[in-house]
Amino acid sequence: MKQLKFVILAILLGASAIVAVNSLYTIDEVEQVIITQFGRPIGEPITTAGLKVKSPFVQDVNRIDKRILEWDGRSTDMPTKDKLYIEVDLFARWRIVDPLQYFLRLRDERSAQSRLNDILGSETRNAVAKHELIEIIRTTKDRVPVRDEVSAAGGIEDSGDLVPISKGRVLIEQEIYNASKDKVTEFGVELLDIRFKRINYNESVRVKIYDRMVSERRQIAERFRSEGNGEAARIGGERVRELDRIQSEAYREVEEIRGEADAKATEIYAKAYNKSPQAVEFYEFTRTMEAYRSIITKDSTLILSTDSDLFKFLEGMDPDED
Repeated sequence: MKQLKFVILAILLGASAIVAVNSLYTIDEVEQVIITQFGRPIGEPITTAGLKVKSPFVQDVNRIDKRILEWDGRSTDMPTKDKLYIEVDLFARWRIVDPLQYFLRLRDERSAQSRLNDILGSETRNAVAKHELIEIIRTTKDRVPVRDEVSAAGGIEDSGDLVPISKGRVLIEQEIYNASKDKVTEFGVELLDIRFKRINYNESVRVKIYDRMVSERRQIAERFRSEGNGEAARIGGERVRELDRIQSEAYREVEEIRGEADAKATEIYAKAYNKSPQAVEFYEFTRTMEAYRSIITKDSTLILSTDSDLFKFLEGMDPDED
């Protein structure tokens, strides 16, 4: 009899434990809970953390995250307004603000991610198709590149100018956000932010774009090179003209100095040799000897008249003397 009571007590304690386990549950600080009975939500969502009680066996706990969640879209090829195919990669941040509506419409995060793919992907295609590539890439309307200043200093116009834009990437992101946030609200979801992660050319047009960029850079390089050659030729011409001028002035100054020196020497000779008849004769003798040295060599043959000034000093010379 006692053994039967013990068994019954054990059964009751086990049943009580099972009921308690199925009746009690805890909620974490990052969770919110929807209680369902036979698959239907019962009561309001529970958003406070702690130990909670539910009806055992007939009610289920559905946990929903209340943290900021991440959506990372797949890279997708899409055309811009100027008919260029680009590869766009987006990411967004969102959170569940109406857990009951979220549970009724989506049930779980996997369904929410799928719905976000549809909505954000569609709105991104619409925004990209309405804008040119430069609008999607650029962020500011009034940015002035350093390249433009260098080109202007080198005399090349428009080589580094940036194409003017009306919106820019930030406003296009805001446009996608505004178009998407209302559509996701009906699912109990709040869209917090959306950003372009990466924008790249499609493989089919990337080579053509790079070739065009290389061609443009080569044109700019050729213009720089052409202007550099012209400047080099101008500097070379100025150098030659300046060198000719310096040489001409130097030659003129040399001739002036030489003329002045000859005049001065002649004046000195004249003063030295005009002091007496003997000095004059000595002067004539020395000048004639200098002339002999200039015009007579060992192989020279002279034919002179007897009244020549050169002959009068040769007349008395002994031919056997050196």
